[in-house]
Amino acid sequence: MKKRSLSFWEIWNMSFGFLGIQFGFALQGGFMSRIFQTLGADKDAIPLLWIAAPLTGLLVQPIIGYLSDKTWHPRWGRRRPYFLIGAILSSLALFLVPHSSVLWMAAGFLWILDASINISMEPFRALVADKLPNSQRSYGFVVQTLIIGIGTWIASNLPWMVSQLGVSDAAPKGVVPMSVKVAFGIGAVVFLISILYTVFTTSEYPPEDMEEFERERKKKNRFIPDILENIGKMPLTMKKLGLIQFFSWFAFFTMWSMANPALTEHVFQTPAPIEAAFDLTIVSQAEAFDTANTAFQKSSNLVGSAMGVYGLSSMAFALLLALYTSKKRINRKFVHMGSLILGGVGFMAMYYATPETLKYCFILIGIAWGSILSMPYAMLSSSVDPKKMGVIMGIFNMFIVIPQIIAALGGINYVSSLLGEDAINAMTVAGISLILAALCNLFIVNKDAISYQPENEIN
Repeated sequence: MKKRSLSFWEIWNMSFGFLGIQFGFALQGGFMSRIFQTLGADKDAIPLLWIAAPLTGLLVQPIIGYLSDKTWHPRWGRRRPYFLIGAILSSLALFLVPHSSVLWMAAGFLWILDASINISMEPFRALVADKLPNSQRSYGFVVQTLIIGIGTWIASNLPWMVSQLGVSDAAPKGVVPMSVKVAFGIGAVVFLISILYTVFTTSEYPPEDMEEFERERKKKNRFIPDILENIGKMPLTMKKLGLIQFFSWFAFFTMWSMANPALTEHVFQTPAPIEAAFDLTIVSQAEAFDTANTAFQKSSNLVGSAMGVYGLSSMAFALLLALYTSKKRINRKFVHMGSLILGGVGFMAMYYATPETLKYCFILIGIAWGSILSMPYAMLSSSVDPKKMGVIMGIFNMFIVIPQIIAALGGINYVSSLLGEDAINAMTVAGISLILAALCNLFIVNKDAISYQPENEIN
């Protein structure tokens, strides 16, 4: 099927739902560790509490990708039913997460939230490849990254914004501040509205051969064999991209889980107070605890705002790429390699950062993030069977979640402990990991993956 080139606004409409998805991910990534610490978690236990995120991705994304490949409805299309289901569940979970009263409840809500976001997210990746001709795929994924950057910046700043409007950062021991609760509530509304916008403004192509599609859909009990078959026949380029993804996502999982304890402690000098260090039956000690806790909550707002800068810089980077790729071809391999090196430098510079200079570290990290969200998918979608795009994108997600599982099960704590006991060492490990990911780009040699080849156009 010959696919027509889409205008900027058509690509914008089909990608707009990612604004809501990124609201969910940015609130989760920027503030779940803060919620865990508020509820009494030790900083060394935080990566393990985060294991819900990669495990749900490992299970949910291949399943949703496979099911969406087998779905077709004349009104709702192939991917959009999953957008809508995921959006409703994610919005409910976002609203409930900050109301957790105990640690196990927050961890349980993280499972639900991440699973729900994944139901919406995987089909969005496949939709870009479904809708766009090969010549526009870099452009399409870059526009998607532009919207993700907008969502990251706004959502990461939400607790600080609502705090500036007078909503309190103070809260009793073991209670999440109202500023965080309001921010998550706003995120829930934005998530649902942005997904609905894409659902009602975007159409999808029907299967190219409807009779063949119906025959394939009616085959029973093929899910596991089909997944295993596609894993076994994984293209070599996909495996090489997987190595890049491994080190990239190990680094960013380290940031999401450990940036708040590392930066509040090392950069802002306001670590989360440990209850056992205070005798709360003594008034002066209780007041000291409350003072330290409020200082931690306020510095956590500032960490979140600083993290939002990486969304802003990824947005600017994506905008530049969008303007360039709309007219010319790029070398995806070298763009990605250079971007990851800059991100690695940003992570390692955190050791020397001050509250005033921290934003510059995140500017560099944002360039890497903008590339991670676009270049690997553009390279992958140009080198695999378009009829299996959903399941391939789901399987590709394994290279994202496996490093996160390893990190959560002790990888972060073990590797960072080789550098010392301070939490900031985790950010240095993240930097080293991103630079390793950058060097792995040298293994990519497939010309179709590296750059659009007009003579090999496959829609």
